[in-house]
Amino acid sequence: MVPLIVLVLATLLARLAGLWWLPLRSWAAAARVGLAVMFCFTAVAHFGSMRADLVRMVPPWVPDPELVVTLTGVCEILGAVGLLVPSTRRLAAAALILFLIAVLPANIHAATSGATLRGEPVTPLVPRIALQILFIALLWWAGIHRGRRPAAPAQSM
Repeated sequence: MVPLIVLVLATLLARLAGLWWLPLRSWAAAARVGLAVMFCFTAVAHFGSMRADLVRMVPPWVPDPELVVTLTGVCEILGAVGLLVPSTRRLAAAALILFLIAVLPANIHAATSGATLRGEPVTPLVPRIALQILFIALLWWAGIHRGRRPAAPAQSM
């Protein structure tokens, strides 16, 4: 649940900054910043004191869990940066959606195997999957979806 709190706070702060900085004047732009901050926040765990807990979350059928944890941390950082660059925003959002789908088995394994993070049980399965769906939907909306375009005015003859 901590990543959700980070996402919400970062999005609200970015939207507030949009009062003074034009690139953040839309909710979609603020959400991209929130998502980028959240993915950087979660990536830090891949390289810090929670690394061993994350390695234990990797399902047993996945080879080299240490490498997988490193690569997923790098993917989160690269995706976060990509969300903030207009020319890579859509690709980064699509890649992060695929990433979230790819790590879903590890999240399911963690929720059903009694895994812990810093000695506390991980988020239970239903809220964990709901969060994944929320993050995917938000990535699609803020990073890929272009919104409605106004219809072209009718030309008179």
